[in-house]
Amino acid sequence: MSMSFQRIAYEVREVCNGVELAALEAAVGRTGLGDGATAIDIGTGNATVAIQLAQRFALTVAAIELDPVMAELARNRIAAAGAGGRVSLTVARAAEALARMEPVDLIVALGTTDISGEGRPTPEAGFIALRRSLKPGGWLLWGDVVWLAEPPAPLRQITEATNLYTDDAGWRAAALSAGFEVIDGRISPQDVFDAYSADSIAAARAWVEAHPEAPEAGSIRFNADRVQAIMEFGRDYIGFGLYLLRNPD
Repeated sequence: MSMSFQRIAYEVREVCNGVELAALEAAVGRTGLGDGATAIDIGTGNATVAIQLAQRFALTVAAIELDPVMAELARNRIAAAGAGGRVSLTVARAAEALARMEPVDLIVALGTTDISGEGRPTPEAGFIALRRSLKPGGWLLWGDVVWLAEPPAPLRQITEATNLYTDDAGWRAAALSAGFEVIDGRISPQDVFDAYSADSIAAARAWVEAHPEAPEAGSIRFNADRVQAIMEFGRDYIGFGLYLLRNPD
């Protein structure tokens, strides 16, 4: 079994981002979607969200994951939950997978990377790309990094290596500009976001201590150090926002 920092972190986390499962379930509940509705979970990680969409809300879910190491974890979790009848897994880049799929009733996209296929899309470009994959009246549950205050230039440069982020007002404005209705938006409490990084770092360090000779140990230790440095330096600047958006009829 291949190991990576993310694989270790996501095995111990219920949700692979700085948000609680209850918040996600409450947001999905507001859509009124149920049996017969379709959903896409982009960057499914450990597949917890995809499984909940299938088992709690009776949705038919297409889960997308780029990282084959994470896809292995997702596949195992889906099978163990007995959710294979409602959850399918595609290993591919999000933009490529979306281009092959029919529009759906709900897209969940939490902490995604290169959602539009153009490298480092702006928030508006990401929302425009996702809106194309929604039915009229469909829903987008979007979660990602929110700047709580203007970050120092080095922090922005490191954090935005793969994605461009904005503040709460910026995410809302980008959603409106892309044609969405903003139904709800909230930033995770600080303790929830702190637990996300702390759990991930602790799990990675414990794994390295238990497997010091493993070929992946150096990389996992480096990533644990990197994440800890970013989170400690950026604690006053980085948050996680969750937005429920609706594609107009």
